[in-house]
Amino acid sequence: MVSLSLWEADIISTVEFNHTGELLATGDKGGRVVIFQREPESKNAPHSQGEYDVYSTFQSHEPEFDYLKSLEIEEKINKIKWLPQQNAAHSLLSTNDKTIKLWKITERDKRPEGYNLKDEEGKLKDLSTVTSLQVPVLKPMDLMVEVSPRRVFANGHTYHINSISVNSDCETYMSADDLRINLWHLAITDRSFNIVDIKPANMEDLTEVITASEFHPHHCNLFVYSSSKGSLRLCDMRAAALCDKHSKLFEEPEDPSNRSFFSEIISSVSDVKFSHSGRYMLTRDYLTVKVWDLNMEARPIETYQVHDYLRSKLCSLYENDCIFDKFECAWNGSDSVIMTGAYNNFFRMFDRNTKRDVTLEASRESSKPRAVLKPRRVCVGGKRRRDDISVDSLDFTKKILHTAWHPAENIIAIAATNNLYIFQDKVNSEMH
Repeated sequence: MVSLSLWEADIISTVEFNHTGELLATGDKGGRVVIFQREPESKNAPHSQGEYDVYSTFQSHEPEFDYLKSLEIEEKINKIKWLPQQNAAHSLLSTNDKTIKLWKITERDKRPEGYNLKDEEGKLKDLSTVTSLQVPVLKPMDLMVEVSPRRVFANGHTYHINSISVNSDCETYMSADDLRINLWHLAITDRSFNIVDIKPANMEDLTEVITASEFHPHHCNLFVYSSSKGSLRLCDMRAAALCDKHSKLFEEPEDPSNRSFFSEIISSVSDVKFSHSGRYMLTRDYLTVKVWDLNMEARPIETYQVHDYLRSKLCSLYENDCIFDKFECAWNGSDSVIMTGAYNNFFRMFDRNTKRDVTLEASRESSKPRAVLKPRRVCVGGKRRRDDISVDSLDFTKKILHTAWHPAENIIAIAATNNLYIFQDKVNSEMH
């Protein structure tokens, strides 16, 4: 079994706010989940709200070995999804390449004391010594956060799981791998229903794979999945049990003048997210983010260039495998601003109303407490301003693949390799 180095195990592989934004979960390559909780605002320090502190850390997955296929299954957490809160406890789903687990997070700040049949250490008393009965009482204790595994959903996937999504009915969720999408009931672990199967009879005929999938935020029968060919398929589970025939196909016709050896690779969709309103979809491919209207299949209604200056560097990016990096994208709470990552620890924001965009950097130098992030610019040859960075000096090992936006406020979480940055927008900052 190959063991990860300490540094490599700490590389963050997913970031997810819960539905209120009070909790933030990260997963890493070492199979751990770290949950951060937002500090309540105090009277003494009214501006301290927004600070996130470690709430709980637990080992979600361990490395395994598939003896039938002689394959190592790494412990890396691919995705985390929070379930809507039903009671005082919180619940989340975490998955590695093969196994999805449901975890319950509870708090305990009281402990029972005064048992009749047990002593303080929990050992049974000699019944002959019990001369009177007492009523056990709950005594306060230091807060303890307990994380317990509730269910393990295994053996549902032959290929690597790339996404999970909880349905708005709060009873079911789906998981997608390269060729299939399965529908699970949260209470049933031993079976799932296959709702999409694009595996050809002969694997030599395989032309595309599923790259991401997500349920519609309001309609429990609708979901979307993206493909390595750059298309999106919207499916309706009311139409048929097996949704191989999509309801809508969203695909942008390729411009023949831009055709190159890399066209198919850079058009592969790495992430798809429904807007909070449910009206739009946001997709990320290698060079762009696109906004699609559910009512218009022919082309996206908005296209934003994330790092167009890399178009001339595709050959070297192919050679160092960076061209296969899977960047995620995120909406803000009102669906008016979108965010996605780039190289050199840069991340990009696009304001859909003003059409303004900004490049910001997540680095230790720029993220001292209360520091204001300065916009960055990448220049391609020619004249260079003082703070500009040349495209040739970008560090491609520093990449921001995973980002998350608080569901209601302008607080963002940025995973830069093994560092988590949390930025809070001030009223007069660059992007509102």
